[in-house]
Order: sequence, then C-alpha cells, then structure tokens
Amino acid sequence: MILGKNKPTEAEVEAARAAADAGVTIEEQAAETSSGAKSGPTRKRAAAQAANRRPLVPGDRRAAAKTMRERSKAERGVAMEGMRRGDEKYLPARDRGPQRRYVREFVDARRNLADYFLPAALVFVVLNFFAMNLGQVAALLILGALYLLVFACIVDTTIMWFKLKGRLLAKFGAVDKGTGLYAWMRSFQLRAARIPKPLGKQRGNYPQ
Repeated sequence: MILGKNKPTEAEVEAARAAADAGVTIEEQAAETSSGAKSGPTRKRAAAQAANRRPLVPGDRRAAAKTMRERSKAERGVAMEGMRRGDEKYLPARDRGPQRRYVREFVDARRNLADYFLPAALVFVVLNFFAMNLGQVAALLILGALYLLVFACIVDTTIMWFKLKGRLLAKFGAVDKGTGLYAWMRSFQLRAARIPKPLGKQRGNYPQ
C-alpha cells in the first residue's frame, strides 16, 4: 500500500472542472459542499449569468432610431441657422476669416448688375422658347440681348472687384488667395439666397 494522498474520485474531478469553467474558486466549492445543497448560484456565476442576460442592443430599435434622427435633425437645424447668421463656428472653410466677411458685406451693400442675372436669364430662356415660332430673326435678337447682359454683368463685376481689392489692400495689407473668385460668385447669387445672409436689408452700408 502506497502512503500519501488519496486519489480524487471521478465525481470530484468533474466538480472541480465545472467550478473552474464557471469561475468559482476551490474554496467557494468547498464551502458549498460542506453546507449541503446550494441556495443559488455563486456570486461570480450570478454576475456572469446577469451579463449574458443583458441585451446587446436597445429593446426598442424603432424608438432608438427615431430619437437619433430627431437629434441629427435638430443639430443640422442649429448648424444651418448658424451659417445663415454668419457664425464662424458653423461656416465652411471658404467663408471663414475677416477678409471673407468684409467681402460679403461689400458685395451685399453694392447694387450689382449681376444680382439680376439669374432672373433675367430665365426670362430670356422662356422668350427664346416662344420666339422659335416667330422666326429666326426674333430668336437671334433675344439671344443677342442675353449675350449683351452677360457682357454687361462681367464689366460691372470687374469694376466692383477693383474697388473691393483696393479696400482690402488698404485694410488688411494683402488679399487672400481665392478672394476675387469668392466675390464674383457671391455677386452672381440671388440676394435672398445668399448664405450667410446679408446683414442689412438696405444697400449702401459699406464696411469700414
């Protein structure tokens, strides 16, 4: 007979293996064995079971999606209102900076011929559609008038830019790259559709 520790039985081996899988220590298993039948799951095992029962996604997906859409809509509304006011926080990079603000105020204060280009062009397109029934001469006259309007807008906007450029040099000492194109594009936009919106409704209030 070999002296030493008795060999564990097969039942004890299976119990130890199950306890290790569940995260239960040997001391906790011994306490459960000595106290008889378990009153419930051990502390670690109960925590693991609770974690498994916790849902990975919200219970009501439609409500969560609706809340997210409403939140995004509200944030977009705040950003758009900030852009209309000219708040630097919400403006894109092309509209930021003191020079761009000065350009907007100057262009908005001036009565530019390009302000009326888009509505006039739409009228010419409609007239040209009806002029096709009146003959080739009428269509050519309307087309010539449209080209004359385009030329007049270009001349007027060029004059505006030279005046604005002189003011920018006097105030800032240099003109940022792309400022000329920025002024041209804003002058050809409808005044009511410009973003940021013009600060004043009346023209003639030029920035200092």
